Amino acid sequence: MEYRRMGKTGLQLSALSFGSWVTFARQTDDHINERLMMQAYDAGVNFFDNAEVYSAGLSEEMMGRVLKKVNWDRSSYVLSSKAFFGWKGEAKKPNQHGLSRKHLMEACEEALVRLQVEYLDLYYCHRPDPNVPIEEVVRTMNTLIQQGKIFYWGTSEWSAAEIMEAHMVAKGLGLEGPSVEQPEYNLFNRMKMEVDYAPIFNNVGMGTTIWSPLASGILTGKYNNGIPEGSRMSLEGYEWLRDRAVVDDKLARVKALEEFANELGVSLPTLSIAWCLSNPNVTTAILGATKESQLTENLKALEVLPLITAEVKDRIDAIMGTKPVVIRN
Repeated sequence: MEYRRMGKTGLQLSALSFGSWVTFARQTDDHINERLMMQAYDAGVNFFDNAEVYSAGLSEEMMGRVLKKVNWDRSSYVLSSKAFFGWKGEAKKPNQHGLSRKHLMEACEEALVRLQVEYLDLYYCHRPDPNVPIEEVVRTMNTLIQQGKIFYWGTSEWSAAEIMEAHMVAKGLGLEGPSVEQPEYNLFNRMKMEVDYAPIFNNVGMGTTIWSPLASGILTGKYNNGIPEGSRMSLEGYEWLRDRAVVDDKLARVKALEEFANELGVSLPTLSIAWCLSNPNVTTAILGATKESQLTENLKALEVLPLITAEVKDRIDAIMGTKPVVIRN
């Protein structure tokens, strides 16, 4: 396993990490979840990602039961949660979601209880909240740090301008700004990581824990011949993936990319994940396998990483046609 420093912090994260968003939503058997987490941990994975909204809090409860049972040395792994959406679904009340001090403080306590730990290594503002002053958010996250309930705070799917505002406010208050962002990043979604965040990486040095490196499974190739029963595309909440015009266009590119992967002698998923890791601003790519065989395959991405040369990247760009075009005045 390769370990990378999270931006300018001293924290080291495994280049490949384990997330529970889709994994525990589809796989609710504690025994299987334990095997998946053990497999990841034994392979050197040290970062496990979660959030209050995942399966309405049940994802954190499941991970908490596994962590309690395996009883790993707490200093050997990094654990995260996120707050914004709440976990009560449509029944939530006004202060049970968002980034108010009340919700952030209470959501953190609830996450600690569900995960059965005394602190979170990373705590994210899962989305920006235009209804809450950024000063309130910055002060609240620093309060949680001072209380020892979290060690680092971050953002997820914030714009570059919102992240920089948080840093400017934090600097003005003599407090800590966000040290990590969790954006989507894959061969179909590149603008934020490769263009929008460039000034942040250069000037602030934030880390990134990217999600969906396989673009909701499209980059595994399993949809190339239709939508398998029980696959992610057939689940509630993924209806957008069934827009035929969009999907057909993407699958044509994926099929061509798979042919190139075959030329290189590697699998399409490992090539796609390794491509993400080749970006030096990626601290870790979060994997979401529901089967041990999937996790085994995805963990091979680090073996493929040395193959991602400039020439290979150019070939991938030509196949995918998704490289952001920057128009400068």
